Amino acid sequence: MKAVAIILMLLPAALHAAVYEVGPGKPLASPDQVPWEKLEAGDEVRIHWRPDPYPSKWVLCRQGTQAKPIIVRGVSGPKGQQPVIDGNKAKTRKELNYWADERSIIKIGGASRPSDTDPAHITIENLEIRGARKSRHFTDDKGRRTAYTHHAAAIYIEKGHHISIRDCTLMDNGNGLMSSHRASHILVERCHIHSNGNPGSIYHHNVYTESLDITFRDNRLCPLVKDARGNNLKDRSAGLKVMENTIYGGNRQLDLVDAEDSEFLRKHPSYRQTIVQGNLLIERAGDGNNQIIHFGGDSGKNQWYRRELVFSDNTVLTFRTDNTTLFRMAGKAQHALCTGNLFHHSANPVKGMWTLLAGHGRIELVNNQLTGRWRKAIGLNNSITINGNQPFLPGIPYKRKLAQATLPFHLKPCEHHKH
Repeated sequence: MKAVAIILMLLPAALHAAVYEVGPGKPLASPDQVPWEKLEAGDEVRIHWRPDPYPSKWVLCRQGTQAKPIIVRGVSGPKGQQPVIDGNKAKTRKELNYWADERSIIKIGGASRPSDTDPAHITIENLEIRGARKSRHFTDDKGRRTAYTHHAAAIYIEKGHHISIRDCTLMDNGNGLMSSHRASHILVERCHIHSNGNPGSIYHHNVYTESLDITFRDNRLCPLVKDARGNNLKDRSAGLKVMENTIYGGNRQLDLVDAEDSEFLRKHPSYRQTIVQGNLLIERAGDGNNQIIHFGGDSGKNQWYRRELVFSDNTVLTFRTDNTTLFRMAGKAQHALCTGNLFHHSANPVKGMWTLLAGHGRIELVNNQLTGRWRKAIGLNNSITINGNQPFLPGIPYKRKLAQATLPFHLKPCEHHKH
């Protein structure tokens, strides 16, 4: 009986979640010493800032719960510095074994060791993750020097559900964030994503996602690496919500196209509507593509294309002195409902010109505000309905117009990217 009592006393302690402290003066010196393959629901990995980056990479293939998520958290330095995880010359823990390790620094889902499962309720927060480029290398779990692919990402969510990426900086990678059609219920919030992509390439982006029910909220997406031709946020998801972000630069700020890899996503009820609300979208002078939003699809299979875009309460600024196109619809079946937006010429409203719609499709504008010159559409098989809009005369002071809008983000974090 005494032995049973001792076991019962110890049992609650055994059920307590583990906390793994990583960093200078901590039990673990670097992330490759964390037993990623053994994490349980409620476990927390705390990676403390140090002056030098951590050259580490890993896979998360474990399951938390809603009440007890698995958390990987960066602990900031004395001046608020984020811990840096650098993929260049990174080392993989030998106890891990996972495929497609050349595609990411942190991968979620898809492993042989630990055993493959559907990762769940995982949070990654307050880390700067950088350095996954095709010109750089890492050491895999077998000690082999391996090169990253051209589309390697800071974080790649191959599969899993209820995944949160919060307060992270994703920079200097082929892609900043990637997710596949086998992932669902993803939240990306308060992240700074910039300087990703590959020079000359249209296929690599700050964000490239194709999942079920993914929300981008309160992030700063700033220009890609110099001479990159990719988009800022390219998405192929069902149930996409883009809310209260600053999206500055890119070939297009938003490229919202069809789910080319998943019939399940295309047939899901959430695929019927895409929501873009409360964002600040900024077009730089001299960017190659003058389109802000491309909507519908790009596979050439019109039956796959998204149909309905709700575009509300956004502020769109352009610094171009030539034409700026708001919407490029992929086909005549695409429709956008635009309500309560402000479209403003920030550089030269006399020389600049808005084109509301290029190509095909239909847009309805209700109670929006425009500054500068504008025309309805170019192209064929399109239509525009305007109700209650207030086109302003050129030359009305910039600040007076912005005073009527609530900007979701201050521009200071992006100021090092000159327009």
